[in-house]
Amino acid sequence: MALPGKIAALGDMMQLAFVPEDFDAAVKHWTQTMGVGPFFIIEGIHLDGMKYRGQPTQAVFDLALAYWGDIQIELIRPRDDHPSIYRGEYGSTGNGLHHVCILVDDIAEARRVCAEANAEVVIEGTFGTSEVIYVDAGAKNGCGGPGTLVEILQQAKDGPDLFGMIKAAGVGWDGSEPLRKLG
Repeated sequence: MALPGKIAALGDMMQLAFVPEDFDAAVKHWTQTMGVGPFFIIEGIHLDGMKYRGQPTQAVFDLALAYWGDIQIELIRPRDDHPSIYRGEYGSTGNGLHHVCILVDDIAEARRVCAEANAEVVIEGTFGTSEVIYVDAGAKNGCGGPGTLVEILQQAKDGPDLFGMIKAAGVGWDGSEPLRKLG
């Protein structure tokens, strides 16, 4: 059980996410310079019931996932100008960290802890049967800044282990086919 007001106590950080100015250059950097890959890209994502700051939005984005050991690297490419955390106030951070992700078993409990911590839910929705919220843990607390967004994901338990498959593909990866299409 999480301690009141302690978002980090909800779970371990499992992902570093970026919204690079140049998506293709970021893939090249991570695969060729860092040796991380292969990346699996899912294009045209729109979360069901997606809301930005409580209002419905039709934002669409692409994301590419790979693993660096136990840490997932996520690269995000917004596809439109609809309100989201990938444009405007929370948009691209150049090539810097955009958000981190933690996995939880109980999204309702995560929402409660975030509310106690005065963390604002800025994006929410579902992807299949997975539920996700993104919270700004700093703005309302007077300590906003880069990296304050936290993605909190309650993964579906009734489907293939997508993260496991992506992680396994990186074990002993030979550098071939650095960007692979999913979905």
